[in-house]
Amino acid sequence: MDIQTLTFIIVGITFAVYIGIAIWSRAGSTHDFYVASGGVNPVANGMATAADWMSAASFISMAGLISFMGYDGAVYLMGWTGGYVLLALCLAPYLRKFGKFTVPAFIGDRYYSNTARTVAVICAVFVCFTYVAGQMRGVGVVFSRFLEVDITAGVIIGMAIVFFYAVLGGMKGITYTQVAQYCVLICAYLVPAIFISIMMTGHVIPQIGFGSELSDGSGTFLLDKLDGLSTELGFAEYTSGTKSTIDVFFITAALMVGTAGLPHVIVRFFTVPKVRDARKSAGWALLFIALLYTTAPAIATFARVNMIDTINGPDAQGTAYEEAPSWISNWENTGLISWEDKNGDGKMFYSGDERNEMNIDRDIMVLANPEIADLPAWVIALVAAGGIAAALSTSAGLLLVISTSISHDLLKRNLMPNISDKQELRYARIASAVAICIAGYLGINPPGFVAQVVAFAFGLAASSFFPAIILGIFSKRMNKEGAIAGMISGITFTAAYIIYFKFINPAANTPDNWWFGISPEGIGTLGMLLNFGVAIAVARMTEDAPKHVQEMVASIRFPKGAGEASAH
Repeated sequence: MDIQTLTFIIVGITFAVYIGIAIWSRAGSTHDFYVASGGVNPVANGMATAADWMSAASFISMAGLISFMGYDGAVYLMGWTGGYVLLALCLAPYLRKFGKFTVPAFIGDRYYSNTARTVAVICAVFVCFTYVAGQMRGVGVVFSRFLEVDITAGVIIGMAIVFFYAVLGGMKGITYTQVAQYCVLICAYLVPAIFISIMMTGHVIPQIGFGSELSDGSGTFLLDKLDGLSTELGFAEYTSGTKSTIDVFFITAALMVGTAGLPHVIVRFFTVPKVRDARKSAGWALLFIALLYTTAPAIATFARVNMIDTINGPDAQGTAYEEAPSWISNWENTGLISWEDKNGDGKMFYSGDERNEMNIDRDIMVLANPEIADLPAWVIALVAAGGIAAALSTSAGLLLVISTSISHDLLKRNLMPNISDKQELRYARIASAVAICIAGYLGINPPGFVAQVVAFAFGLAASSFFPAIILGIFSKRMNKEGAIAGMISGITFTAAYIIYFKFINPAANTPDNWWFGISPEGIGTLGMLLNFGVAIAVARMTEDAPKHVQEMVASIRFPKGAGEASAH
């Protein structure tokens, strides 16, 4: 059976499962729609959280980044993994004990202000739309190759699927759909990695394989071979970094604190029955996430070596275009690979200098990896299903945050307080439908490659939500004036920096022009520091939070029945 047929079968089966789950778990109330009635098992919630968090950027683009950037790509690995630990330890239990549906609801009540709530809604919508643009782009990349449609049609197909189970099922439907999607995406990620690890190094465990000797009897370590290939072809040494230390630090920090401030991840901890269950589900999610993240460097390394060997041939002199393997022509049809015969010899050659004749989109590396390694057709089809699952799971979570922020926090709590539960649910579904349309447009016209777009979203979350949430939990005196001023200044500065270097003047997007050598991907950390500074300064110049708010803040920091520490 050919790849095309197998892909239709496997992807079709997964879609049927997702839609079936949405119908089975259809939301009947706003409590179902927003937080699945708070009755999800911690293990299931851990899987759903992992699927929600491991987006198209994690599944499709992160290993591609590492494959092309080498050591420099590790900032994404460190930042996203460390961010989840920060979220689990510093935020999740306290937010769950506070007991609100959404992050804007927490900010609105903690800072006793509808203005603060509205600012938080605007920040949430802005962050989520930036993030979802990357997810819908990922959907388009997957469909364009494996369903043989263009990227625009692929995005539209993905929009239809997400619309069905997100709008119908809400959080209840999304949660159990994401459990299924996690199972699909982790199998799709691990199976080819295990296959290729055995083929190249003889090790079953990819995490061990990519640091081992090749099984060709040469006695050469895989990473040593890749370092040699990289320097011979004009690339930087794969295992050495080229980014400045300050930029590495700021990007890693932005991704970490951005993770801890992402609304679609935080809301996951409201779907479990108890505060203790929030901690348990955070632990389970970290375990499920680690399976993919510790495998990503191995996949990146395997794919890089195989790609160079396949294009440049065993003698490293190039491969005749007429004899090119099928994966190159397959991806050429999508426009994500192109060849220019610069020297007229009819041979393809890939390098990091003027000899290069190949333009390869880094977002294809995980999806093309099984084809490059000549794995069985069913593995290639499984990877397609996994990529779609990763992109759709996060898209659904983000769209739900957008719809609940608008219907619950903006309409119900601010503009239309007298609407019924049924009307609120209707507005939530309408908001989801509109959000899906906007997300589709952003997926068709993205502002960058998948992981880069997602990195911008993390920077925006870091500069807006993280300081307001941390100060709201750990500073009793922080008031509404400080929180509002901090959020506005942080997200405005960060968005302006990104927009300038990425859209207004992209030619200036070089280390020489960056402030303090900080790239747009890392500027969210500086925006966060600005947010903290402004919030604290404004709070000191204005009245402290009311006494009842200070008492509420103190109560969420201690387990029920526990007393404060005493010197006696």
